Parts: sequence; C-alpha cells; structure tokens
Amino acid sequence: MPTFVALLSWTDQGIRNYKDTAKRAEIFGAAVQKLGARLLSIYWTVGPYDLVAIVEAPDDETATAALLQLDGVGNVRSTTLRAFGREEMEHIIAKTAG
Repeated sequence: MPTFVALLSWTDQGIRNYKDTAKRAEIFGAAVQKLGARLLSIYWTVGPYDLVAIVEAPDDETATAALLQLDGVGNVRSTTLRAFGREEMEHIIAKTAG
C-alpha cells in the first residue's frame, strides 16, 4: 500500500486542547481504518511541525479523504507527502533505464 507522511501543525484550537492530543490520535487512527487505510505511527515533535503521522492508504484519494477529515475537525493543518519505500524506488529507477 502507498505510504504517506503527514506533517501536522496545531491550530489555535488544537493547542488550547493539547491535553486531548493522545485521544485525538486514537480517534484519527480509528477513522483512517474505517476508510480502508492504516495509521502506522504518530510522533509528537519539536520544531516546525507539532506531529508527524505515517499513514498507509490504498490510493491517493483515500489518503486525501482521511487527511481532509482530520483537518476538518480543526485541531491541525496538514502538509502531506507521498513516500516511496526502497522497492518502490527501485521500480521507479528501473523505468528510467528504458
């Protein structure tokens, strides 16, 4: 399944309710699963982003739906990156050898 890295920043609402962040992560994981995706891991970070989530989804549309749901709650804003594993990257490189 494709992997997505979501860089998350708390909104004003999210930081006001920081004590609920672990529970919100659990709720996000359940919501992602209902869409047919998986929350592989989530990290709380120090720096320009407050959290980093690693999500597997069957396709771009499912990943986008999951992150739209997350952003729509109003606690975070996301920047999402499509990540490629080693095997995927080797397949991509093989295509360039044509």
